[in-house]
Amino acid sequence: MKLNELKPAEGSTTAPRRLGRGVGSGLGKTSGKGHKGAKARSGGGKRPGFEGGQMPLVRQLPKRGFKNIFAKEYATVNLSALNALEDGTEVTAALLKEKRIIRKELCGLKVLGNGELKRKLTVKAAKFTASAKEKIEAAGGTAEVI
Repeated sequence: MKLNELKPAEGSTTAPRRLGRGVGSGLGKTSGKGHKGAKARSGGGKRPGFEGGQMPLVRQLPKRGFKNIFAKEYATVNLSALNALEDGTEVTAALLKEKRIIRKELCGLKVLGNGELKRKLTVKAAKFTASAKEKIEAAGGTAEVI
């Protein structure tokens, strides 16, 4: 197969509409745009959400809520996921990202206390839940806040 032999799949392409080529073509005179009005003009038409001059629904509804632009988002990991690591490992966000246990490091790592920990680990994270810290220390490991 050569580049000059490539062709699109059968039926995937259609001939372009030839506008303004006589009344008999069905696309002559007004070229399928009808008579006058916004849709007949070049660049014409209505924007999304336009309701014919009536107050649009998006403007009728009250504004709700608040988004804190300074909020910090943490990458979370459950204790049950840390059982995949060997005993004595120093657990950091970078290591978990490398092992694909978390996707992104974000503003730091938060360890949640879901599940049981069966390994003795040194966990370094930005935040720990009380139950996570308790379970890590009960397994013989340490929980360090960085």
